[in-house]
Amino acid sequence: MFARRHSPMHVHPAFAEALRQAVLLQDFAATPDSAQGGAPVGQHPSIDLAVVAFPPDEPPRWANVLFSREHPQGVVAHIGREAGAVQNIEFLQDLQGPPPARESIAWAPGADWAALPWQPLQRTGAPPLAAGALRFPAPYPASLLKLLVAVGLGLAIDRGLLAGWPAALEPMITVSDNAATDACVAQLHAVGAVALLNQRLAELGLHTLQLNNTTPAGGWRNADGAGVGHIHMTAWDTVRLLWLLDAAAPPPPWLPFGMRLLGDATRGHLHAVLRHQRLDEVLSSGSLQRHEGWVRGLPDAPRFAHKTGTTDNYASDAGIVHADGAHYLVAVLSNLGRRYAAHEGCATTWRLPALGGALRGLLERWS
Repeated sequence: MFARRHSPMHVHPAFAEALRQAVLLQDFAATPDSAQGGAPVGQHPSIDLAVVAFPPDEPPRWANVLFSREHPQGVVAHIGREAGAVQNIEFLQDLQGPPPARESIAWAPGADWAALPWQPLQRTGAPPLAAGALRFPAPYPASLLKLLVAVGLGLAIDRGLLAGWPAALEPMITVSDNAATDACVAQLHAVGAVALLNQRLAELGLHTLQLNNTTPAGGWRNADGAGVGHIHMTAWDTVRLLWLLDAAAPPPPWLPFGMRLLGDATRGHLHAVLRHQRLDEVLSSGSLQRHEGWVRGLPDAPRFAHKTGTTDNYASDAGIVHADGAHYLVAVLSNLGRRYAAHEGCATTWRLPALGGALRGLLERWS
């Protein structure tokens, strides 16, 4: 039996407020939307942002702030002293339209959220939510989901189901290659590791991380019956997943002492691959310096070991930062995809790397 390690770690109210203000200062509601002819999106986009900072010689501090058209001023997630599950937010599943198009419908111009058939994100075995929990449709993670696939491969290796990492791992993570992802998902199915992944994530308290309805042929997209509304991630559970992948982080306080996700070798290899990331285009911005209007974001890889995800409707980024004397974890999931980009070839609005730059300055001070 593992003994739980109690800790004084807790949400720092001033830290949470600093994150909330960092988002508000970007004026995301003014973001031009190509689906509306370049007019401002008008309603506040959905942004789920979580950060864990590891100041030297101090306890970690963390916060999760969430914004949407229903919460344009932002909501601070209630998280207990042991960094457990979010208590005051009821996450809703994203929505996919009917075949054959299977388009994301929640983010279409003029979408009436009051009329959409939202369903709660299932959290079997999770602690009950607090009374009066606020609803928040969780944006699809896009290719950030490939981090879950990589973790599943690591679990399969640790359990002896795979002899080693597939060659497709590196392109799946570093350039977000979809064909490589197909191969990795198919390999998970071939050794029965998809169910293992979902079960292990739930056992570790990461109930909103779910790789659902992928297929043995490697399908994971909308057209495969998966994708939007089936594969789920939230920012807080994503940074807690990163905590378990960060060998330099202190023990996770929400777990019994000694409980872990991956063995040392598999964890180290996956972290190394994340450091090879070549798409610094969401919270970090080094890949976009050729474009007019460039703004500095978070440090680029390898100092930011991360995975991004972008589609027309979604942009996400999550990783581990060791830079400028600071050490922290960050995750953002949003509906600010390529349709909000200022230039063809950009992944999202400049406001997201600008937020990354604001976080960089903030975390240098707080770390």
